[in-house]
Amino acid sequence: MDRSDHVEHLDKHLVEELAQVARETVRDELREQSRKQRRTAMLYAASGAAALYAGGAVALAVGLALATGLPGWAAALITAALLAVVAYALRGLARPGHGHPHGAPEAPHRVVGGTSPAAPPSGLGLPYPPMPPEPPVDPDTPHHRA
Repeated sequence: MDRSDHVEHLDKHLVEELAQVARETVRDELREQSRKQRRTAMLYAASGAAALYAGGAVALAVGLALATGLPGWAAALITAALLAVVAYALRGLARPGHGHPHGAPEAPHRVVGGTSPAAPPSGLGLPYPPMPPEPPVDPDTPHHRA
C-alpha cells in the first residue's frame, strides 16, 4: 500500500465518521424537537378538554337559571338553541372572508416577485410553487444539449 492509497483510505474513513456524527447530531436534534412538540400538543389537548368541561358547566348553569322560571324542557331547549347560535357564529368566523360583508373575500395581495395576484395562497408566502427556468428532463428519453 503506497502513500496515496493510505491517504485515500484515511479520507474515506474520515468522511464515514463525519457522516455518522452528522446523522447522530440530526437524530438527537429531531428527537429533542419532537419531545418539545409532544409536550406542547399534550398541553393544548389538556387545555381543550378543560375548556370543553367549562363550556358544559356554563351551559348547565344557563339551563338551571332558566329552569327557575320555566319548565325544565323549555330551559334545555333554549340552552340548546343558544349553543347552536354560538356554534354557528364561531363556524362563520372560521371561514375565509369572515370579516367582510356578505362573505366577500378580501382582495388578493400582490406577492413580491411579480407573481399573479389572482393565484390562491399556498401558506408559504407564494401563490404557487416557483417555475424552474427549464422544463425537467425525462431520463428515459434521449435529449441533446446545445
